[in-house]
Amino acid sequence: MSAAIASLAEDRVVEGTYAVARKERRRTRGGSPYLALELVDPSGRIEARVWSDVELLDARFGEGDAVRVLGRVERFRDRLQLEVRSLETADETDPAELAPAMRRDAAELDGFLEFLAAEITHEGLRAAVAGFVEDDALRASLRWLPASESHHTYAGGLLEHTVGVATLCREAAQLHPRLRSDLVLAAALVHDVGRTLELERGPAFRQTTEGRLLGHVHLGLRLIEERTATLAADARAELLHAVATHHDVRAARTAEAAVVYHANQLDATAATRPVE
Repeated sequence: MSAAIASLAEDRVVEGTYAVARKERRRTRGGSPYLALELVDPSGRIEARVWSDVELLDARFGEGDAVRVLGRVERFRDRLQLEVRSLETADETDPAELAPAMRRDAAELDGFLEFLAAEITHEGLRAAVAGFVEDDALRASLRWLPASESHHTYAGGLLEHTVGVATLCREAAQLHPRLRSDLVLAAALVHDVGRTLELERGPAFRQTTEGRLLGHVHLGLRLIEERTATLAADARAELLHAVATHHDVRAARTAEAAVVYHANQLDATAATRPVE
C-alpha cells in the first residue's frame, strides 16, 4: 500500500507511488551530482533527494511522471525530506491523478459557482458569465488546475479561489448598495479564466507557451472578448477593465474593479498566511 505524503514521519522507511512535480539536477559542494525532486500525491508534497546511482536513476524518469519510490524520511532544516534509495516509473498510473488536491468538496463548490452565476440579473452580463459556467471543458479545468504558484496551489484551487473571490464580492456589494453588484460579481467569476489557457494539467502544472509569454490576465481578456461580442459596449468595457486590473489596483478606474482586486488579494492571503 502506498504511503500518503501527509502521513510520512521522520526516520521511517517508506514505499509509495508519487508524481514528480519538480526535477532538478544539481551538484554538491564537492562536485558530485544529485537530483533535487518535489514529489506529490493528493495529500500533499515533499522534497526528495537522490544521492546515489544518480546517472542510472536520472535516465528512468522525467518531471511530470508517476514513479514508485523506496526511501527514508529524514529531517532537514526543520522540514521532512525523502532520501530516495530506488525509483522506477509507474507507467500504469496517471500522474494527473496524483496532483495535490483541495480539501473542500468539489461538487459543493460547483454548486456555489452556479448559485453565484444565477445571482446576476443584468441580462447581458448573466449571459456572458453563463457562457463560461456552462462550458464543460472550462468547468473541468477549474477542478484540475491551481489558482497560481503562490496560493491555492493544488488541483481544484482555481475553482476554490474563483468561488472565494466571487463570494467576497457578493458580500461587499450587499454591504455597499452603491456598487453595481452584477458587474462586480460577473468580473469576480471570470477574473482568472485565463488560467485555463495559461496552465497545463498537473502534477507539474507547467505553463503553456501562451501562458509563459502572455500571462493569464491577457489570455483571460482575449477569451472574454471572444465570447462577449453581443454584450453592450459599455458593460463589456467595464467587465474587461475589472478583469484587466485585478492585479493592479492603481490602474483601477471604477469602484467595482477595486473591489475585485481587493477580494482577490484577500482570498489569496487568507489561503496562505500562517495562523498564529
